[in-house]
Amino acid sequence: MAERRKYGKKFCKYTEMKVDFIDYKHVDILKLSMSERGKIMPRRLTGNSKRSQEMVETAIKRARHMALVPYIVNTKNVTDAAFVR
Repeated sequence: MAERRKYGKKFCKYTEMKVDFIDYKHVDILKLSMSERGKIMPRRLTGNSKRSQEMVETAIKRARHMALVPYIVNTKNVTDAAFVR
């Protein structure tokens, strides 16, 4: 017998917000699909549709090129500052 899922079904946030096109200038929308280190989260974790995920990937890459979003985030400085207090 198949086991039941212990988690809810994932859904695409962008289709629920009725976003037709994801632009690289809207950094707050792009942050929904990025990890705290600045990596692009995969579709299986975010629940994005294929079309939305492709738009997100190109938008994040363009935003990185335009220096709106960093390529990498140095977490060492963030953690060192927390321990200094």
